[in-house]
Amino acid sequence: MKAQEQLFDPRKSSRQKYAELVVGQSSLGALIKYELIVMLAQARSGALGLALRKALYPALLGSCGPNAVFGQNVVLRHPHKIHVGENVVIDDNCLLDAKGETNRGIRIGNGVFVGRNTILSCKNGDIDLADGSNIGFNCELFSASRVSIGRDVLMAAYSYVIGGDHDFSDPSKSVLAQSRTSAGVTIGDGVWIGAGAKILDGVTLGEHAAIGAGAVVRESVPASAIAVGIPARVVSSRD
Repeated sequence: MKAQEQLFDPRKSSRQKYAELVVGQSSLGALIKYELIVMLAQARSGALGLALRKALYPALLGSCGPNAVFGQNVVLRHPHKIHVGENVVIDDNCLLDAKGETNRGIRIGNGVFVGRNTILSCKNGDIDLADGSNIGFNCELFSASRVSIGRDVLMAAYSYVIGGDHDFSDPSKSVLAQSRTSAGVTIGDGVWIGAGAKILDGVTLGEHAAIGAGAVVRESVPASAIAVGIPARVVSSRD
């Protein structure tokens, strides 16, 4: 369903629409808890804000390990489907959106760093960040089915992982009016993705592959290969 259809559905109250889009749970108690924690902690600056989010955000999450740090203005949507490991840093202004009716949501492993202004966005899909992965600032990971990021992956700033696409086969209809498709994206352990690279739906990056800055990856890349360009092509191997 398009966001506009959800936002302007005349059959539902404003509270119902807000709860479905943001909180992900319909009960009044879940809504009140979400609102209180957001009001008290989300925008609070300085050490007090860090302490409040460290104490309060785990109450919204599906699970949260020790020593998780949440920066200022970190936004959580459908937080009960977000699971955070230990020693995790979610920097300022990030959005973690686990929205969906049948998905598992977002799972963040131990020792993960998510840079400021980064978006993890589910459209009824799942996002998994394995232990030690490092996501730079202003990145976006979008999943309409499955996006899996392996251990110790380094993703530089302004990179995109796009785990979904649109059917545009009917020229008589707008793309927006046609169905969404998704094959998912798998990024193996130890991969390095250069700044501004875009990993498109259906791609697998083998372990320890390296993707050049600004590359557009439309096809899978073997383990330890170095791929650059638009569209990306393998030019060398780290072996």
